[in-house]
Amino acid sequence: MLAGLLPPQVISAEAYTDPPGVFLYPEEEAVITRAVDKRRREFTTGRHCARQALTSLGVSPGPLPRGERGAPVWPAGVVGSLTHCDGYRAAAVAHRSEVTSLGVDAEPHARLPDDVLGGVALPTERDALAGLERRHPRLHWDRLLFSAKESVYKTWFPLTGAWLGFEEAEVEFLAPRADLWPTGNGPSAADVGVPGAPDGPACSGEFRARLLRSGQDCDGHPLRGFEGRWRVARGLLLTAVTYRTPGAGSTSGSGA
Repeated sequence: MLAGLLPPQVISAEAYTDPPGVFLYPEEEAVITRAVDKRRREFTTGRHCARQALTSLGVSPGPLPRGERGAPVWPAGVVGSLTHCDGYRAAAVAHRSEVTSLGVDAEPHARLPDDVLGGVALPTERDALAGLERRHPRLHWDRLLFSAKESVYKTWFPLTGAWLGFEEAEVEFLAPRADLWPTGNGPSAADVGVPGAPDGPACSGEFRARLLRSGQDCDGHPLRGFEGRWRVARGLLLTAVTYRTPGAGSTSGSGA
């Protein structure tokens, strides 16, 4: 699911269950010594996905301790992002020489609690969500907005080392595309059922995020916004953002 949202320079690995026998390094064990079982499984499988992705990238995997604000500390010369939700864990990594920063997020495809949406959406975004919900009522656009902003933050933070609040990025969704999951000949999307349901059609699209606070990337270039992609399928929704320093080439799904 995740690979289709990322440019070819980014390698991803994902899991829908928690495989047995996955190990953690002592530095990682120390982070979750007192964690409940659910948190331990999320953390462990997430690191397992990260090591799979790093191996595919040609980087020797090692411990991934928690750094500032809980972000994983990646090997030198590597950028990456982890995500997890019920029934899904994933990691995405790339060489810093090819991608400057990236962020991924996974969420259940379900309505966002009303008391959460108020702290996530700007007034302009709430108006836009209302229009999207009228045109595409079976997609949970509020949860998609939450996820997009999570991916935006995960991309922003490694570049700046600064916090970015939900109110400091304005997200605009482009028109979605519907396709069947898995791809192939079959009934129309209208016949299959609810988009994003485990047995329903998949939907995907793109979004833009306009940053409402000033910031610079690691090379001093001003950060004005990001571009990302999203996908809803198998009862899940995923968002991804990649960013490359302006003038260093382009990556599909990146923005500056």
